[in-house]
Amino acid sequence: IYFFFSDAISSKIHDLFRINEKSGEIWTAGELDFEDIQSYDLEIEARDKGTPPLSGHCSVELEVLDVN
Repeated sequence: IYFFFSDAISSKIHDLFRINEKSGEIWTAGELDFEDIQSYDLEIEARDKGTPPLSGHCSVELEVLDVN
């Protein structure tokens, strides 16, 4: 199974987050600022290598905490 961001998410999300296509692990690739955006909705798709490939999707909600 391979994991990736849905085509529906913005390029800004692609700049801020990365996803491991084999494990589905998500991590930050840029700085998150609570003052700018307090939460993100990440649309994730998973697809197998079958013929035809089957896929599923989920939404991951990430809440940014203000540490000041």
